[in-house]
Order: sequence, then structure tokens, then C-alpha cells
Amino acid sequence: MSIQGVVPYLYFDGNAEQAIRTYEQALGARTEFLNRYADAPPEAQMCGPTDKKRVMHACLAVGAQRIMLSDLPASRPEGARPDMAILLDFDDAQDMARKFEALAQGGEVTTGLHDTFWGARFGQLVDAFGIRWMF
Repeated sequence: MSIQGVVPYLYFDGNAEQAIRTYEQALGARTEFLNRYADAPPEAQMCGPTDKKRVMHACLAVGAQRIMLSDLPASRPEGARPDMAILLDFDDAQDMARKFEALAQGGEVTTGLHDTFWGARFGQLVDAFGIRWMF
């Protein structure tokens, strides 16, 4: 079987559901499924009682692509949160600018949108949840 695509997986510290709502509004993402730690059968429980409402696994459709995400259990060791960036490829500069501004709300623009020497429009930001995005 060959690889059919690459799906980024994002990890959050108890605010995955808030991130999902932000991505739905800012990017037009659509939640395809969402499971909480409480949804796991008793024999598969992998977290403490305080984690029951955290997102165990979710999938968002963003355009024709997917992003998967979850909250890490609160009991994880400090510094155990993975990090990554997500690149969004656009063919409409106005839509790109709208989504860049929407996702920048509450976050930090690290490189404003600009035309580059390689012939593309490019910008970077860190959203309100600490996720790095490249446009």
C-alpha cells in the first residue's frame, strides 16, 4: 500500500475543543469526528478522571485536506508536547489574507504576508494555541 497523503496531528493542553471551534470559524474547517477520553470503553481508559472531557481524537476537514488533533492527558510529563508547523497552500490571495488575519487573532504574526523572491506570497504566524502556521 502506498502513502495516500500526509495528515498533520496537533497536540493541545486541554484546549483542543476551543482550537477546533477557532479553526472552524477562521478557516472554514469542518469537524468530521470528535472523541473524548470519556468515550473510551473502561478497559481502554488511558487517563485520569480530570481528563474525561478532554479531546482524545478529532479530525477536521480543511479544504480537501485533514488535520487530526487531541489533548494530551494532564498527567503527561512536563515538556512532552510535540511541536510542528502546518503549511496552507492558497490560489486566492484575498482568501489567504482573510484567513491569515482570522487565525492571527489572539496569536502572533512572525512574518507578515508578503511577496517573496521565489514568486509566492508568504507569511507565518503562531495562533492563540501555540501552533505555527505558514501561508
